Amino acid sequence: MAHPISLQMYTLREETARDFVGTLEKVAELGYGAVELAGYGNLTPTQLRAEVDRLGLRVSGAHTSIDRLEGDLDQVISELQTLGARYAICPWLGPNRRPDAEGYKTLAASLNTIGAACAKAGLTFAYHHHDFELKRFGDTTGLHIILNESDPALVKAEIDVYWAAYAGFDPIALLHEFSGRVPLVHLKDMTPEPERTFAEVGQGTLDIPGIIAAADAAGAEWLIVEQDRCQRPALESIRMSREYLKSLGR
Repeated sequence: MAHPISLQMYTLREETARDFVGTLEKVAELGYGAVELAGYGNLTPTQLRAEVDRLGLRVSGAHTSIDRLEGDLDQVISELQTLGARYAICPWLGPNRRPDAEGYKTLAASLNTIGAACAKAGLTFAYHHHDFELKRFGDTTGLHIILNESDPALVKAEIDVYWAAYAGFDPIALLHEFSGRVPLVHLKDMTPEPERTFAEVGQGTLDIPGIIAAADAAGAEWLIVEQDRCQRPALESIRMSREYLKSLGR
């Protein structure tokens, strides 16, 4: 199965700050079929929907802060419905929300509530991890607590292969472990040690073909390119990642 390829727009945050619509145009020109949003720039959801429709793009989902998900969820759902996005995604937790294992259990209950409201509205809720959720608490991790303490029908995972590897986990094994619960996969690559910083997809040390095969097996719907920091112009980085994925038939 060839997944649609989306781009997490956080990668182009400097470019979108200057020209959101012009940056979307470049994303479409480079062959991306969709975007995952991390804000709407200075556009309303209605205006943004018109622009992505004009460019033949889809909105695969949107990263939305935990504060908005907990405090303004009805509005968030309305925005995503306007954008035609299926996935609402929590992208980050402040340190006060993750002090210990009990903190993750409390969080899981809140995520369940968010997921239930999303499901009622025809959306799917997912949690996106970094490395800190993979810190161990005895024989488990924060991410495992989140997923084990929440309803699999209501809370999905957006596995980030870079952050999994950075935390010392095999991203392929993690995808297999949570098979059926991973509709979204953040595709990234990693430079060699000792830096282990972000690289264009296919230009680093991670087994990208193996990761994509594992995403297939896990039932992923979207592969989402993101590069948190780029060593060259970000538009060139996303071009390189897209060309590599095309070389794999994606």
